[in-house]
Amino acid sequence: MRAPLVLFALCPLLITAKPNVLLICVDDLKPTIGCFGDAHAKTPNIDRLAARGMIFEKAFCNQAVCSPSRNALLTSLRPQTLGIYELSTNFRKSAPDAITLPQHFKNNGYRAEGLGKIFHVGHGNVNDEASWSVPHFSPKTISYALKENNPPESTREQALFENKKEAWKLPRGAPTENADVPDNRYGDGMIAEEAIKRLEAAKGKPDEPFFLAVGFLKPHLPFVAPKKYWDLYDPATLPQPASDKAPEGAPSFAPTTWGELRQYQDMPEKGPITPEQQRHLIHGYYAATSYMDAQLGKVLDALDATGLASNTIIAFWGDHGWHLGDHGMWCKHSNYEQAARIPVIVSAPGITKAGSRTQSLIEAVDIYPTLAELAGLSTPVKVDGRSFVPVLKDTSASTRDHAIHVYPRSEGLGRAIRTDRYRLVEWKPIGASADKGVFELYDYQADQLESKNLASDQPGIVAELRALLSKHPEAKPQIRSQSETSKAKPAQDRGAMFDSRDKDKDGKLTKEEFLANQPDPDEAPKRFPKFDMDGNGSLSREEFIKGGKK
Repeated sequence: MRAPLVLFALCPLLITAKPNVLLICVDDLKPTIGCFGDAHAKTPNIDRLAARGMIFEKAFCNQAVCSPSRNALLTSLRPQTLGIYELSTNFRKSAPDAITLPQHFKNNGYRAEGLGKIFHVGHGNVNDEASWSVPHFSPKTISYALKENNPPESTREQALFENKKEAWKLPRGAPTENADVPDNRYGDGMIAEEAIKRLEAAKGKPDEPFFLAVGFLKPHLPFVAPKKYWDLYDPATLPQPASDKAPEGAPSFAPTTWGELRQYQDMPEKGPITPEQQRHLIHGYYAATSYMDAQLGKVLDALDATGLASNTIIAFWGDHGWHLGDHGMWCKHSNYEQAARIPVIVSAPGITKAGSRTQSLIEAVDIYPTLAELAGLSTPVKVDGRSFVPVLKDTSASTRDHAIHVYPRSEGLGRAIRTDRYRLVEWKPIGASADKGVFELYDYQADQLESKNLASDQPGIVAELRALLSKHPEAKPQIRSQSETSKAKPAQDRGAMFDSRDKDKDGKLTKEEFLANQPDPDEAPKRFPKFDMDGNGSLSREEFIKGGKK
């Protein structure tokens, strides 16, 4: 009789053990993934994760750029709630008392650890130390393995970077690299190795549940990957964009001008790239995706080998999509489907049905309350997200009838409502009356390629979707730092700024020098011709200091 009594006594402990959480964040990953229907993608490890969990086929970011998107994931606050739409402003300037996703788990007895890119760090932004139980891990590496791909005149700057300066301060190098090097020559290989160490250490601490966030860097530019991942693909067979034109009737400012890519070597300052460049970049994106996928596989192998998988919730998330030449656009920085749609997979042992998929709409802000509920934790009151645990239990369930995301332009903020069938985008300055809006409407049942803006043709649908948009509060304007809002705000020393950008000390700035390290790479190219008042293709010291003002 003793043995059954002992087992009975232990069962409640097993049942009530806190589940571990493994959060996988991937930079710039769109659903170019086998399990999401891409027949060309070689992603066996994402596919096997999907085979043990649920695929969300209609998941959307809250803004298609790194920092605001990650703020949404980690605080469950949308960009328009925080008033942060760019890279340099830390979320705590808007919400100093926010309890982040890892911080919430840390506060509830978890060991919270972060590896790689979780919060956006750089462009003046910083990591959030309050979120982690131990110092955050970042791989000590530079982007390129081959010397010829490094930026010009980068010897001094690279040495500075290796002494813990930030990579964004360096000039840009080649947009791709195909090098015959081991996986751990690049950052994602190092991150995977560290994740394995953390999982092995967690095995020895069964009484301490973990929240482990692993942030892979690829396929973010530059598209660097070991040669074996390039060799997985024949570039001649990879899909090319079906259309290279912006949607007919779309506002001229709505498309991205893809300034991020234009800052890399051999990319044009304006206009399209060549067909050869397009095919090569698409090849590089797929290769970098497969490289990242292989690193994920190593982490999943370690999770299984340690015996932790049976009690570990896994959430896989891409921070936003990416334009691969569709509409003639590259990078993110838009409100269109290719930039806004993201891959999300969730595996919750005992809850998710293996290999399931759902059409239910979710946003990035929904992941925080979902993971909290799965772990038996309450959710902080002031969040924008909704738990989609009901969907994990029943693929036909729904927690939203629409998703909302935004993207700013100098002409105003584009707020987008995405339903199962339609996307409406309202463009207007923040705070302006609703009648000032300029609209885009796309019907994904009739036109998946967004070839034509239907707003003027279907006023009834526009009215229905505007009614949904009206339920959301007006967006907050971009917050400013205390120094920016202070009456005693010091003027910028634009002369010093000019000197720091004039790398060759010739007394003028080329467009490349002007664009290097701009915090808003999609908008900065528009400023150059305004500053270049004599139209000679470079900026004199006087032109730069005046900033286009007479």
